[in-house]
This record gives sequence, C-alpha cells and structure tokens, in this order.
Amino acid sequence: MSSHDQVLASLLSQIVLSFDGAVLGLALAYAAIRSIRNFTTNSASLRKLRRAPSVSVSDLRSLISDSDGNSDDGRIVVVRGTVEPKAAVDGSWKSLRPSLLVSRESCDKAVVLQITQTCIYNEWKGLFGWTSDLRAIFARSWRQPESKFLRKVPFVLVDVGRQPSTEYVVVNLDGSRHPLPLTTVYHKLQPINASPYTFLQALFGHEYPVGLLEEEKILPVGKDITAVGLCSVRNGIPEIKSCKDLPYFLSELSKDQMIVDLSFKTKVLFWGGIVLGSVSIGILGYSVARNWNKWMQWKEQRQRQQQRQAVIDEVDPQVDEQNEDIADGQLCVICLMRRRRSVFIPCGHLVCCQGCAISVEREVAPKCPVCRQEIRESVRIFES
Repeated sequence: MSSHDQVLASLLSQIVLSFDGAVLGLALAYAAIRSIRNFTTNSASLRKLRRAPSVSVSDLRSLISDSDGNSDDGRIVVVRGTVEPKAAVDGSWKSLRPSLLVSRESCDKAVVLQITQTCIYNEWKGLFGWTSDLRAIFARSWRQPESKFLRKVPFVLVDVGRQPSTEYVVVNLDGSRHPLPLTTVYHKLQPINASPYTFLQALFGHEYPVGLLEEEKILPVGKDITAVGLCSVRNGIPEIKSCKDLPYFLSELSKDQMIVDLSFKTKVLFWGGIVLGSVSIGILGYSVARNWNKWMQWKEQRQRQQQRQAVIDEVDPQVDEQNEDIADGQLCVICLMRRRRSVFIPCGHLVCCQGCAISVEREVAPKCPVCRQEIRESVRIFES
C-alpha cells in the first residue's frame, strides 16, 4: 500500500471512528435495518413460493379458468418446460418479424441474445498519480465501462420431452427486471492499441483503456428452465409473467432448489441483521456514554471558567489603575498585571492578586505557586 493510500485509509478510519464510534454504530444500524427489511421481503417470497403449485404445461388449463382471460392478475404457479420460439407452435413462421435468433459466434439458435462489451482500464497512478487518488474513488460511480445489446423474440414453454406439442405457455418478459438463465457462448478479451494520447493519460495518472472484453450470451432453443410468476389465460392461451414480489422468474433451478436457496438467504439475512443490530447497539451505547461523560466534564469545566472569570471581574477595578507605578517585585506571579494583594494560609506567601488567589483557592488541590504547599484559604491585605 502506497503512502497516499495509507493516508486515505487513515482518514476514512478516523471518520468511521469519530465521536467514539458513533458513525460506525450508525452505519452498522443502517446495515442491520436493511438486512431485516430484506429478511421480511424474502420471508414473504418464500411463503408464496411454497404455496405456489408446481404443474406441467399441459396441466395449466385445468388449473387456471378461462374467466381470468381479461384480467391482468393471475395465480402464482411454477412451470417446468422447454424453450421454443412462439412461431414454432402457433404457425407464424411466415411473419415479417424475426421468429428466431442465431448466435454470430456459435451459430446456435436462440430466443434471447445478449452481447456485452466491457472496457478494461489500467489503474496505474503514473508519475503524478497522487492527484487522482480521490478522483479514482468518485469516477467509478458515474463511469459506465460496459455496453449491452439485448435482443429477444417471443417464445413459449412446452412440456419437457413432448415435442412437437400443442400445449404451451407464452412467456411475457415485458417489465421484468429478473436475471435470465443465459448461456455464455463467446468470451474473448481483445487488447486496445495505445495512442499518443494514452502516454499523457498514463503520465498524469488518468485511467486509460487497455482491453475490450466481449461476451455473448443466449437463451438457446430446447433448454429446460423453470418459470415462476403470475399465470393467466389471454385469448385462450396461457401466459406467464414475472411477479415483482418474487426473486425468481426464469431459472435453471427446480422449485425445491429455489426453496432451499431462498431459505438459506433468508437465514443469512436474519442472523446477519441480529448480529449487526447487536453490535451497533453496543457501539452506540458506548458512544452515548462516552460523549455524555465528555459533555458533563466540558460543562463543569465551563462553569468553573465562568466562576473564575466572575471572580476576576469582581475585583476592585480602581486598584492598580496605573500599572506603571507598580514595581516588578510587587506584581502578581500568575497574571503579572496586578499588585500582590492576597496572602496564602498557612504558608504566608504574598505573591498573588486577589483574583488569581481566589482562582488558586478554588482548585481541586490548591497549592501555593511558590512553595507548592497546600493552602486552606487566602486573605486580602489592605494598606493603610
């Protein structure tokens, strides 16, 4: 780790541990609240997934009535089937719209095609890289190093091992943000040739691209997947769409595997929230106690200072109006501004003015500033 990274890490640790760990406690409390919220969401999804019936494509019509054909809502079901283009089962091969996609690298037939290009950056800090330490942290938040191209055609699910089949369910991907069970068919890293401008970027610590990662993923025809979502009948044809309350839509997992996976995530979120919440409560309690004690000490110190200042202000302002007439041997040894007016008991030293003597007398362990003997009180001396 470089010296600049060490300074940055030290600064972040000071911010996190500031106010005796209050910032760290609040951060852990926020993480605990997020974990508990995700736990409740996953628990509700787990209950819905367990209650959802697992049926084959041919049994959907007997499960869903035709009365739901004009309704946007449906029943949550779990369907296991094989991916087929919609044109292969409804006889629309002669349509002007493309009914099938072909991978340009593997030549596999697919219904979903995704091409991703990711730019790989060099993070060498260069000769003047110290100027880019903080910029590198914030630049990653708005930089988009990758671009995606997604293309899809209408497809359906048919019964596994029953091809061709007249029974099918249409998969509706509109509005779905769930991940798709895509298969990677192409993965290649291509280097980017350096330009004269690249040298200046490297010299001043700017990140510059060094490679381009190209990936091609497809949802191939004939792949067996599981669909979990809201199923209804539209125009006499079963249709399934994603449910925003469920973390799955199209997956390679079976229903039992989904339940096991979601149960494990739910337990991790629950115990993670409990642990983070307990640690945050302990840290916040310690921080509150420490800061309360510091505030009480500051308050007592402030009161003592105010009392000390009030005592000094109560001293007769007409005394020692002309400091030039006071000999050096008669000035107060503490403030060096007023004449010595108070004597300490029992040592008897006359070395302080009245204000400084009262201040010394009110200390926790008052001692004479000359002999360091403990004093009981101070007595004002008047000249006749």
